Amino acid sequence: MSISLPTESSRSNLFARFAAQVTAWSGSTLAFCAALGTVLLWALTGPMFHYSETWQLVINTGTTIVTFLMVFLIQRAQNKDSLVLHLKLNELIAAHKGASNRLINAQDFSEQEIHLLHRYFDVLAEKARQDRDLGRTHSVEEAEENHVIKQQAHRNPL
Repeated sequence: MSISLPTESSRSNLFARFAAQVTAWSGSTLAFCAALGTVLLWALTGPMFHYSETWQLVINTGTTIVTFLMVFLIQRAQNKDSLVLHLKLNELIAAHKGASNRLINAQDFSEQEIHLLHRYFDVLAEKARQDRDLGRTHSVEEAEENHVIKQQAHRNPL
């Protein structure tokens, strides 16, 4: 089965490159130094402007605007990174023979389904702890199957 990957429009692609560059730059040492320098320059000009309300408004407005815009850029980058991570995990799950395919796209499960699976894995971990064999099973299905086999063998020794 061949899947062609979607291509972004040139406008979307331009914004994606811009957002990636701004996000990368904003996490750099240079960006931190520029922000620190701006705050220090503002603080040093306080006496010159007699610590006026306008002087305070300049830094408040500037930082509010930058923070407001950065929240969306950072969230965009986080969404992309999260999606890529999920895709990589899905590929590993799909490719691994012993992995449970029911966990592909687990990020789309409801909270109730996630909590149910978490409790299920808690039960399996407890069973493995009781069996003193943490590394033997590979998937939810194998773990349950192996546990049943172990319990039957324990009840009916040869």
